Parts: sequence; C-alpha cells; structure tokens
Amino acid sequence: MKLSDFDFDLPEDLIATRPAVPRSAARLLVAEGDTIHDQQVTDLTKWLRPGDRLVLNDTRVIPARLSGLRFRDSAQGRVQAKIEVTLLEPRGDGTWGALIKPLRKLKIGEEVIFSDDLRATLQTVEDGQGHLAFNCTGDDFDAALNAAGAMPLPPYIAAKRAADAQDKTDYQTVWARNTGAVAAPTASLHFDEPLLAALRGKGVTFSHVTLHVGAGTFLPVKVDDISQHKMHSEWGQVSADAAAEMAATKAAGGRVIPVGTTALRLIETAAKGGAIRAWEGDTDIFITPGFEFQIADALMTNFHLPKSTLMMLVSALMGQGRIKSIYAHAIAERYRFFSYGDASLLLP
Repeated sequence: MKLSDFDFDLPEDLIATRPAVPRSAARLLVAEGDTIHDQQVTDLTKWLRPGDRLVLNDTRVIPARLSGLRFRDSAQGRVQAKIEVTLLEPRGDGTWGALIKPLRKLKIGEEVIFSDDLRATLQTVEDGQGHLAFNCTGDDFDAALNAAGAMPLPPYIAAKRAADAQDKTDYQTVWARNTGAVAAPTASLHFDEPLLAALRGKGVTFSHVTLHVGAGTFLPVKVDDISQHKMHSEWGQVSADAAAEMAATKAAGGRVIPVGTTALRLIETAAKGGAIRAWEGDTDIFITPGFEFQIADALMTNFHLPKSTLMMLVSALMGQGRIKSIYAHAIAERYRFFSYGDASLLLP
C-alpha cells in the first residue's frame, strides 16, 4: 500500500482551534456499516447498548512547553539567551528527553531558569534531543511545571495561536489521572460528567487503561511504501482488572469500544495472540488494512490528518473505501477536524 492511498483534501477552515462548549455538544458522525448518521456526542446514549464497555485512556497531559533563560558570563559581562523547551518523555535515569531550541546556545552542564521554582541542567545530547535534569521531583516538580509550562498543542493548532490558560482545562480529559503524556487522547475530550452519568444510567460500563501519548504521534510518514514506516513507541499499561473486565464483556456478548486510537492500539497490543491480558511496556504497534482486530468491536475517534498512521488505523477497521466515503461526508457536512474537532463513532 502506498502513502497516497490515505490522502485527502481538507479545507483549512475545518481545522478546529477551540473545542465545543460544553464538550459533549460536539458533533458525532456515526458510521454504522454502510449508513452515516449525523448526531451529537450526547447522542451516544442512543448508539451504545447496556452491556457495552468503553475503554478510556487515563493518561494526564503535562504542560510540556517551557520558555526559559540561559545566563553565561563573558568578556562583555553577563549575557542571556532565550531557550524554548518541549518535554518529550521521562527517562529511567530521572532526566527528561526534550526538544531544545536553539540547542546550539546551550552547553552541557549549563542551567536554564524557567521560574523561581523550576530550573534544569543539560546533561547530554543524543540524536538531536537534550536530556535535562530538573531541580525538583515528584509533587514539587508537578506543581512547578504546572505553574511555568504551557500545554503542548498540536502543530496545526500552535501554528494558528499560542496555548493559553484555557488549554490547561480544554486539553485534558475529565478522568486524567496518570501523568506522562505530551499529547491528549483527543476523542476523550468530548466527555463530561453529565454524559458519563447518562451512559452509566444506560448500562454502559467503563475500563481505564494508560497510554502516555508521545510527540511521535504528530510525526509524518516519510516513506511511500507504508510497510517501510517505523512506528514510534509509547509506554502503556493494561491492569489485570481492566483485562478481566474486557474479557467478561466479550464473554457476555457486549461490545468493547475504545475511546480513541491510543486506547485501541494499547488493548490490541495486550490482546496479541487472541486473549486480552494484563500488559505493561512500550508498544509500537502499527495497524494498517489487513490487521485482524482481537478485542476492539468499534471505535470512537476524532477525524485524522491525511496520510497519517491514524488514517491507516481507521481504514483497517472500516475498510479503505468506506473511510474515504466517511471523510468525504464529514468534509461536505463541515465537521470540525483534528484534536479540538468533532468525533466519529465507527461501527464496522
């Protein structure tokens, strides 16, 4: 398969830069077999059945964008340089991998000051990334980062406007719990407490899993033959309880429906071999047409970038021709696209 098989033309004005208010007021395209229904997210109660189980990614997005100053003594006196940092992932040695701009203005051992409470020292540089050691850890680090950092909005939003205080709420799910993502599981952003309560009242159940979404989710596919693409890896965990809940739902005839491609990729990793089980580690699962789904019966997801790995994933679930029709309908009906956009419920 070629990369061009997953391309489409998207009008620029359909890229959402702010979410719907309230969250559940977003539009919902329901693709049921060959039929498309134009709904709202609040209509999920009409499409989900008692005994269905939604799988929710409970990762918490960190305000990973930092702006700081590096100071250096010179013959001309004390000089400073502005340093922009995007945190990527925590490392086993306690440092953070980060994109640093401009990296050439920071030497090994030099410190960047982000606020009175948050500072970092460059330890090493590897493959264009810096490894930063911060002056605090644990709850102190979380508090200092939350005060100094900005949300790492996707490039297609950041190109249109800067992140602001509202994004610290908007770009976080209502059930976010486990800190570590630098991008949100965006299909989950459509849920609020009234919708969750309505779904519980309908007899829908929930399981929480964790996949820390990394910046690699925004990396473009650079090869024409998609079989040659190397997928980025992300850390995830499916608990024994969550695995047992999903297995029980399947056994009882209910549907397991991940909310978002991150949850889907994780549970399909944990179900490799046919049975869902507890799992923890790094997954680089790459789902393309021809993939045999073991656990996911359907998917709730936003609308994805052309020529992206996520377009390949939804094409694997629904079929390439069907996804092209779904996206053509979404564009014609002016659904809002990408992270802050509208949602789809894909029922193969």
